[in-house]
Amino acid sequence: MVKPWDGESKVGGIGLMGAPLSKPSISLSGASQSPSVIRQMFSSLSTYAIEEEKDLENERITDFGDVEMHLTNIPESHNRIYETFTHVMKEQPEMVPVILGGDHSISYPSIKAFAENKERVGIIQFDAHHDLRNREDGGTGNGTPFRALIEEGVIRGDQLIQIGIRNFSNSRPYHEYGKEQGVTVFTMKDVREQGMTELLQKSITQLKSKVDVIYISLDMDVLDQAFAPGCPAIGPGGMTSDDLLEGIRMLAKEPMVQGMDIVEIDPTVDFRNMTTKLAAYVILTFMVNRG
Repeated sequence: MVKPWDGESKVGGIGLMGAPLSKPSISLSGASQSPSVIRQMFSSLSTYAIEEEKDLENERITDFGDVEMHLTNIPESHNRIYETFTHVMKEQPEMVPVILGGDHSISYPSIKAFAENKERVGIIQFDAHHDLRNREDGGTGNGTPFRALIEEGVIRGDQLIQIGIRNFSNSRPYHEYGKEQGVTVFTMKDVREQGMTELLQKSITQLKSKVDVIYISLDMDVLDQAFAPGCPAIGPGGMTSDDLLEGIRMLAKEPMVQGMDIVEIDPTVDFRNMTTKLAAYVILTFMVNRG
């Protein structure tokens, strides 16, 4: 199912691209190892979706490989991600990019590259954290990607919707910054009380009047620690895997959704590949519901 790009063909389906970077992580992280392990997990899952009675056996995921990171220079690594993905997305306009991180800092150059080839981009971010930290104190790290995108004018605040933000995981100044910029924040309380389907219906309706395409940024620490033990910033009070998969199924059916990244998995602390396998499962769920 997962085949390396042949260097010539135009890709019309899912295109995997790896961004194995975790040096900018605030917490100790081996997320740079995640892309290769997620790829391995496809072989541990079947291609048949019994609920949809649909087999992906003849579907193809084209793998464009990983961007080579600079050994020490984080801005250079971000620039390599941006330049490589800009080129690939320009050459493959029909491809739906699925980017494997890495920590969440890779979303900054990835979404910037995605926006180069689209018009107005809306983001649905699944995350326990706002990731709206300032860059003055430590540069562009895994807590800053969406602030960087807003500050550089890649998106406006009202083009960003955050789902799953939870208690005791964020500081007041970043929540206040998000409100000032018009970011829509749905907390885990909103997920519990309103349900994923209703929240996403609201989100899509809201974005449709403001953007041309939608990009999903999935930080796996949006999940409760029981479902994602391989995240560097695990914690209680998060989503179940069923919550997340319900959201992925719904978003896959929306034609405006044209890109996704999956970030913040550290295979070195995962338990029996639970978190990386769920990431591969997310991609297959997206594919089988894509239509």
